[in-house]
Amino acid sequence: MAKYYYLISGLPNISLDDGKLAYSVADFWREIEGQLSCRDRRLIRLFYLKYDNRNLLSYITGSGQDPDARGEIGMDEIEALHKALKNEEPLPKNKRIPAYFKTFLELYLAEERKEQKTDEGMSVAWEDRLSALYYAFAMDCGNRFISDWYELNLNINNILIAITCRKYNFDKANYIVGDNHVAESIRNSNARDFGLSDSVEYLPELQRIAEEMDLVAREKKIDLLKWQWLDDNTFFKTFDIESVFAYLLKLEMIERWVVLDKARGEKTFREIVSVMKKGGENALDEFKRNNNK
Repeated sequence: MAKYYYLISGLPNISLDDGKLAYSVADFWREIEGQLSCRDRRLIRLFYLKYDNRNLLSYITGSGQDPDARGEIGMDEIEALHKALKNEEPLPKNKRIPAYFKTFLELYLAEERKEQKTDEGMSVAWEDRLSALYYAFAMDCGNRFISDWYELNLNINNILIAITCRKYNFDKANYIVGDNHVAESIRNSNARDFGLSDSVEYLPELQRIAEEMDLVAREKKIDLLKWQWLDDNTFFKTFDIESVFAYLLKLEMIERWVVLDKARGEKTFREIVSVMKKGGENALDEFKRNNNK
């Protein structure tokens, strides 16, 4: 296993409350890429696939948004794969495209054909479907720390979504993604703790976080939980790839907080609720009342 004494020793100290960036996540990749082993470059690339995911979603929805430059896979490469699958032609040889892109586009094309025959809509949003495939792909990376990180995020998202669904009487089955123990427990349990008290040690903290109606404060508490998890799980891996990966994740959190404000927080909440249910205006009103106190 490669050690990165020089790289890690030269990184500036950072904290979640930093008001400026030591590096952007794009700059950090350019800084470290040439210093990593081939295997470790593949692990770090897992992080940047989230931006390729955004570009894939932008492509299928025809949003017209400019591609996220932090992604590595070009829109022309996505289009070539999509057209080959749609026309049942040989797939382009491209090692940069992860296998789950093909799976996702196959699901999308199958749904398109189905919708042409029936009026039934899909129960799970495309973004959630892609997220489930991405998490599964990353959790199968062969590195325990990185696998556990993605499972942590999957679990946090599912638990918080399930609590929101229960509060506003949404059908949680439409929003829970993945097929690990936590996802299955949430789907099948109506208990207050979704049957997870014995297996998810951070559940009580998530339940407290879910009660926070100020979305910006809530997001900060989630990031603090994740930051602490990163610190705890890299304590004995100071000069390993795990600490490089953790540093990148922390940079992303800081980068987000540099630009996040309350107005954006309300906009995000509005988008979440409107996607989940047309009747979400009541939830938004409650959110706004709590933030105007």
